[in-house]
Amino acid sequence: MIIPNWHPIFVHFTVALLFLSAVLFVVTRFIEGPLREQWSIVARWTLWFGMGITVITGLAGLYAYNTVAHDTPSHLAMTQHRNWALVTIAAILLLGVWSAVRVRGGKSLGGIFVAFMVVAAVLLASTAWHGGEIVYRYGLGVMSLPKVEGHDHAHSEHMDEHAHAPPEADMDFSGMDIDDAEKPHEHTGEGEPQSH
Repeated sequence: MIIPNWHPIFVHFTVALLFLSAVLFVVTRFIEGPLREQWSIVARWTLWFGMGITVITGLAGLYAYNTVAHDTPSHLAMTQHRNWALVTIAAILLLGVWSAVRVRGGKSLGGIFVAFMVVAAVLLASTAWHGGEIVYRYGLGVMSLPKVEGHDHAHSEHMDEHAHAPPEADMDFSGMDIDDAEKPHEHTGEGEPQSH
């Protein structure tokens, strides 16, 4: 199986639904008429659906955190992503419950709620960025590229000549203890890696 877990699939729904919700909550503060009411309804439902899928995303993320093969540097990056995610999930759950209680009581969601939605969107963006880092910088959960041997094919005459180097050539390993980085480890349950 290429995808080691379901987290990369669910996370896209979380990001899309909650960013759409935040944008609609902000936009509806500045428009009037029937469109405002319609978009307010969509904003609430995308928040509620996003809240539900975020619980699944978070659980899948915790599973990935404890099962994806990784080394010490990527473990630190994963832990940072996990910590951002926990704060973000808590904020989303709080906002979802807050909105449901207000709507059920026939009350509107005021400017303070919208401000907190914007804060949650910023938290979500930071969490997503850290998630991208562990994939694109540390290569977690991806299959390695094949070695480049005897690479020779024609390029368009309009393109500059270029040398093909393995992906590692572009990575910055400054400050990294390579011996430590190459050692796989498992979680001990205390948040610290255990080297083999």
